[in-house]
Amino acid sequence: MKGKLAIVTGGGTGIGAACAKELANAGCHVVVTGRHHETLEPIANSIQGTALTCDVTDPEQVQFMFSKAREITGKVDVLVNNAGIPGPIAPITGVDLEQWRNCININLFGALYCLQAAARIMTEQQFGSIINMSSRMGVQGYPMRSAYCATKFALIGITESLARELGPAGVRVNAVLPGAVSGENMDRILEQRAVTEGRTAEEISKEHYTDVAALQRWVDPQEVARAVLFYASDQSSATTGDKMKVDCGRF
Repeated sequence: MKGKLAIVTGGGTGIGAACAKELANAGCHVVVTGRHHETLEPIANSIQGTALTCDVTDPEQVQFMFSKAREITGKVDVLVNNAGIPGPIAPITGVDLEQWRNCININLFGALYCLQAAARIMTEQQFGSIINMSSRMGVQGYPMRSAYCATKFALIGITESLARELGPAGVRVNAVLPGAVSGENMDRILEQRAVTEGRTAEEISKEHYTDVAALQRWVDPQEVARAVLFYASDQSSATTGDKMKVDCGRF
C-alpha cells in the first residue's frame, strides 16, 4: 500500500480511527475526515496523515475535501466510506421522525455524496477501491433500530450496484459488516437502550451482544480495520460486490 492515498470519513473516532491507523501502517497516506477538527488532528498527526474537516451531508464540502485530498498525490486510491450515526433507538410507534430523517441524511446521503465524488475520480484514473461501512444490521433487521437498519441495508444494495457499474473502469466496491464493536459509540447505544427498555446496560449487553456471539465477546475496532485493509489492498484484487461480516459469529 506504500504511496497510495486513502480517505477515511468519520476517521476521528472508533472504527474510522482504527481504519486510518491500519491503512497508515500498511504504507498509505491517510486523509482523515470528519466534522470536528479537534478529534481528527490527533489521529492524523499520529499517523503522519492529513486532517480535513468535512460534513458529508454537504455535497459542496465533500467535493472540496476530495479535491484537496487529490492534490496530495494526484490520485485517490481508497475510500473508506465510514461516517455515520446510530440513529434513533425507539419503537416505530413513537420514534422521532426528525431523528429518523437525520440518520438517513448522514448514513445514506452522506455516503452517496462521497461515493459520487470518489467514482468520478476513480473512473478517470481507471483504478480504485471503495469500502462501504455497512453493518450486520445491513443484512438482518433489529428491533428499535429501523432507521439505522434502513441505511445499512441500502448500502449493501448500493455496493452491489456500483460494483457492476464501476467494474469496467477497474474500480472495486465492497462492504464490511461489523457486529457489536466495543467503544464509546456502543456504550452510548447501550445507555439509550437501558433507558428505553428499563433494564441495565449489562443485561442488554449479555443478552443481545456478547452471549449470543459464537466467540462470546465484543468485536475490537482493529479487527474491522483489518477487513477494510484486505478490501483496500491488492490481496483482494479479484473481489468486488462482496460483503464481509466481522461480528464474532452472531448468526
